[in-house]
Amino acid sequence: MKTVLIIAGSDPGAGAGLQQDLKVTTLLGAYGLTVVTALTVQNSQGVTAVHPVAPEVVAAQLDAVLSDFPVAAVKVGMLATPEIAHTVAERLKALDGIPLVLDPVLAAGGGFPLLTADAIARLTAELFPLTDLLTPNAPEAARLAGLEVRTPADLEEAARRLQAMGPRWVLAKGGHLPGEPVDVLTDGNNVYHLPGVRLAAPNNHGSGCLLASAAATGLAQGLSMPEAVNRARDLTAQALKYGLPLGRGAGPVNPYAPFARELARAEVLAALQTAAARLEKEGIEPLIPEVMSNLGYATPYPEGPQDVAAFPGRLRRGPQGLLTPSPPAFGASRHISAVILTAMATHPEIRSAMNVKFFEGVDDLALLLHLRVDSFDRAAEPPEVKAQEGSSLAWGVASVLKPGEPPPDLIYDRGEFGKEPMIRILGPTPMSVAEKALALKHAMQAGGKL
Repeated sequence: MKTVLIIAGSDPGAGAGLQQDLKVTTLLGAYGLTVVTALTVQNSQGVTAVHPVAPEVVAAQLDAVLSDFPVAAVKVGMLATPEIAHTVAERLKALDGIPLVLDPVLAAGGGFPLLTADAIARLTAELFPLTDLLTPNAPEAARLAGLEVRTPADLEEAARRLQAMGPRWVLAKGGHLPGEPVDVLTDGNNVYHLPGVRLAAPNNHGSGCLLASAAATGLAQGLSMPEAVNRARDLTAQALKYGLPLGRGAGPVNPYAPFARELARAEVLAALQTAAARLEKEGIEPLIPEVMSNLGYATPYPEGPQDVAAFPGRLRRGPQGLLTPSPPAFGASRHISAVILTAMATHPEIRSAMNVKFFEGVDDLALLLHLRVDSFDRAAEPPEVKAQEGSSLAWGVASVLKPGEPPPDLIYDRGEFGKEPMIRILGPTPMSVAEKALALKHAMQAGGKL
């Protein structure tokens, strides 16, 4: 296992600093070694104090680690004071050929200064020449390069100037600039404009730390600089998209999201098989509509229909009961995926859904079963939505779900010309959906509706 030496400050909320760095290196399959440079007093609402570690203690930590452990790459974050910057630079000079990623942490997201003016001078004079990759955001690039940065062209010029000051590569991040974000990567000869997607990401604490530590891990594992940067940017985008709403302010980014998605795939398929077996055993076929049913289940943090599993060929009525022509597979149902993905946009816990036959009196029956029920009218669907193939279900489900309110267990519509009336059952797991479906079946049989 490759090791990454992390030299950074401590964040008690664990969203940034060495705590975030350790999470990232571990998730990417490396082993993080840590040297603490400062203790910050902060939470999701901001930084209130910084207590730098004595330079001699920083030196002692570095000596202890470097004298015992192999180091495949180094990530440097918050340094706080000129003395710490000098101490770190002196120790790292001896690491010939070990890639170094420097995240020039000048201030916290709320503006609290994390590096003094004298320390910035030491950083540029002593650490820049040792740096393989410098990762400033746009405000940091502007201050370090002495250039006003308002556009991607300004950012490119700042990156060029910074690269000329010593770093082999500079990744200047454009997320603070207006418009769609564009990062600039340059080695002085080549310049790459790397486009991104503007995300509504209020929970963004620690994104800079994440990117730098992910890039350092990639370099430790033998990736080329462009490969390491691209992997780090991809992980950062995922972590921002699925940031965690923890605390009262800006919550932390979530680097675990793509790993949780992949780890859940086998469990998703197994859960669908188990729920289908339950439906088959209890005889759900009276609720199968003319267009047949399907039962779907999404991974956590799904990116699209490819992360929602369902049954190819759907769930059918057969002479001997319920038929499942094929085992569940990802991407198998566009319709059930639309229901689940739309529900998860406002209620991430709703990862499973099933469509069943509509029957009159469903509102009263749901009340007796203590199930929440809501409906939409296809006649109210806007023409521009109706014109887009496959958009109707997403529109209908979205019109019912209200952020911050409990989601319904059942969503129905009465259909229209060419569209069969239908009930969609929602739940966190396939088994919870199956149990609601079976409760409906038994109640309908008791009421003489089947």
